[in-house]
Amino acid sequence: MGSGAVERGRAERRPVLFPLLLSLFSPALSEQIRYRIPEEMPKGSVVGNLAKDLGFGVQELPTRKLRISSEKPYFTVSAESGELLVSSRLDREQICGKRPACALEFEVVAEDPLNFYHVSVELEDINDHTPKFTHMSFELQISESAQPGTRFILASAHDADIGTNALQNYQLSLSDHFSLTNKEKSDGSKYPELILKTPLDREKQNFYSLTLTAIDLGDPPLSSTAQIQVLVTDANDNPPVFSQDIYKVSLPENVFPGTTVLQVTATDQDEGVNAEITFSFSEASQITTFDLNSKTGEITTLNTLDFEEVKEYSIVLEARDGGGMVAQCTVDIEILDANDNVPQVTFQSLPNLIMEDAEPETHIALLKIRDKDSGQNGEVICKLEGDIPFKILTSSRNTYKLVTDGVLDREENPEYNITIIATDRGKPPLSSSTSITLHIGDVNDNAPVFQQASYMVHVAENNLPGVSIAQVRASDPDLGPNGQVSYSIVASDLEPRALLSYVSVSAQSGVVFAQRAFDHEQLRAFQLTLQARDHGSPALSANVSLQVLVGDRNDNAPRVLYPALGPDGSALFDTVPRAAEPGYLVTKVVAVDADSGHNAWLSYHVLQASDPGLFSLGLRTGEVRTARALGNKDAARHRLLVTVRDGGLPPLSATATLHLIFADSLQEILPDIAEHPVPSNPQEELQFYLVVSLAFISVLFLLAVTLAVALRFRHSSRANAGGCFQHGLCSKSGPVVPSNYNEGTLPYSYNLCVAQTGKTEFNFLKCSEQVSSGQDILCSDSSGALFPLCNFSESTSHQVSFL
Repeated sequence: MGSGAVERGRAERRPVLFPLLLSLFSPALSEQIRYRIPEEMPKGSVVGNLAKDLGFGVQELPTRKLRISSEKPYFTVSAESGELLVSSRLDREQICGKRPACALEFEVVAEDPLNFYHVSVELEDINDHTPKFTHMSFELQISESAQPGTRFILASAHDADIGTNALQNYQLSLSDHFSLTNKEKSDGSKYPELILKTPLDREKQNFYSLTLTAIDLGDPPLSSTAQIQVLVTDANDNPPVFSQDIYKVSLPENVFPGTTVLQVTATDQDEGVNAEITFSFSEASQITTFDLNSKTGEITTLNTLDFEEVKEYSIVLEARDGGGMVAQCTVDIEILDANDNVPQVTFQSLPNLIMEDAEPETHIALLKIRDKDSGQNGEVICKLEGDIPFKILTSSRNTYKLVTDGVLDREENPEYNITIIATDRGKPPLSSSTSITLHIGDVNDNAPVFQQASYMVHVAENNLPGVSIAQVRASDPDLGPNGQVSYSIVASDLEPRALLSYVSVSAQSGVVFAQRAFDHEQLRAFQLTLQARDHGSPALSANVSLQVLVGDRNDNAPRVLYPALGPDGSALFDTVPRAAEPGYLVTKVVAVDADSGHNAWLSYHVLQASDPGLFSLGLRTGEVRTARALGNKDAARHRLLVTVRDGGLPPLSATATLHLIFADSLQEILPDIAEHPVPSNPQEELQFYLVVSLAFISVLFLLAVTLAVALRFRHSSRANAGGCFQHGLCSKSGPVVPSNYNEGTLPYSYNLCVAQTGKTEFNFLKCSEQVSSGQDILCSDSSGALFPLCNFSESTSHQVSFL
């Protein structure tokens, strides 16, 4: 069936139903002869060969005298050929308006014998109307305080065509601040909605010019444009708010002009002028049918309503306050036909259960509609009540199919109470309703959903193995096995082998258990990925992350790093110049704590002091400083018992004993050194020998210079007999231990080769010449500033620098 034969002077048509010849005065045939032609065919165009389709031969035409019985003479029958011809203009928009199906029905009368034949000519739409805006430009005021995402309903264009020839899309010129979306009203018409993308700043730009284009999808497509002048107004805090976003009302078509349809209300929380609200239509063309009181919001009919022309209206209203802010709402007005007969609805083939995964257009039930009225009053309209995922399709005359019209979700609606309302076209219209209950069957279409997007749990270390540390829960709204959930661990940032030794999860309850005692110092946090899986077929699952934070307990005591402590917890002595001023830094206690947070917040305290007022100890720094100058009566040797305490509850601590000696030279401290031997360990032995060597260097300085010069002169002839006097043997690349005497009485630098049996890790120098045990040799440096002293009492020596 097509409509492309206008140029040939004849339109293609649907296959006809050949009628039976009836006897004289027999009633008309119940089936129709149908043709389909495009609108606006020229006068005299051939619609079809009516005589042939009725089964008449050309020789019968003079006697049968075919003619048209119709109120409006759109067609005529050729007496010579029996062809159905166009006799007047066929403007589909004028004849049928926006109705999707436009058919001209009439009777063909044949004489000898007298018969009536029902003929229907369907007019197909052509793209002969351009979408048009009511105004070529319009103004839109937007407050600069409008948030991104705010939507504004724009004026719609109107296209008298239908289908793809009708208005299909709106487009907006490129803009950094605005975008456009296409919306559809309940009657199927489309309207544009402007969306604010970025904030507006009236001080930077108070005016925007946009171009709105309305396009249909005809062949060729037609379009028109309108200019949008956007004015950015100053900030107005509160826009008007309608009491409803969508107003719905039903109105009989036989109401008188001036009848109140409904009254919309809007409020504004501002005061003064900004709270004064005026109502208006967003489209001026609607004023021809309805009137709106700009102050009260009352909508009244302006003209008579015609159900056959327009069955419902969708009107966009605007409420504008004194500050220029606008709100929109939609008013859907349903026009009711007037009639006095009640149609009846009968269900056939109704199923007991419908699965929720039924595809759209799935057949549900068959409906039979019967109305005792005739003519227009017997033409029945069948519809569903409420917003439900079902619809009714026409199967044949007075027969309808109930099919699905969307996704069914048993979890949201396990059953639907469907009410079918059948309304005839009488005046006034009468209707009846029949309700049925459809039960929805379950399928596994819902994956488990965790109660939280992610979980985090704090577990204190040293927990008991086997204790529960967390519980995850997931719900599945499906029924039976489709809704039964089991839990498992599917991933972790722990090693796979170590995971099972740390945690496990109950498959039934989702309780997570600790398999071992956690240690904050070894593992402070780890993450698990838990999965909830239902028992459907196929199974559905969901994952969630669980982060376990191992909290710290105060289970590690502080440890003193400096000074190095002996087995008895005491350190080597530190010397203090006798002339030290108050605040002189003597030494510093350095300690660490393996815990964290407050448990590792260390404080230093003096537990015991031989002279409490002579030294001070930094609470947080551990610095030991002189609190006052040394008096003549003060002892030269002092002992401090220092405790390092952490901030845990209960606190843990460590102690260190400091020996402090006031002396200006090493000779003064030698008696104290002899009286207080220290336990033997490599580091302490090294310190001991360093102090002793410094003492000897001070006493024998002149002798060492003399011997160095003599030995240098003696061995000048033998290059390989220099021993440790050679520059290469007295290397300065070894470890250097700074002395505490940089501010004392020995402002000299030495390279000292001390031989001992200790095992400290230093560079070893070996003299090439055998020297008797106990002999000290001073090695002169070319600079004259460093004097190596090589003690060959042992086979190895340490290189140490004192500054």
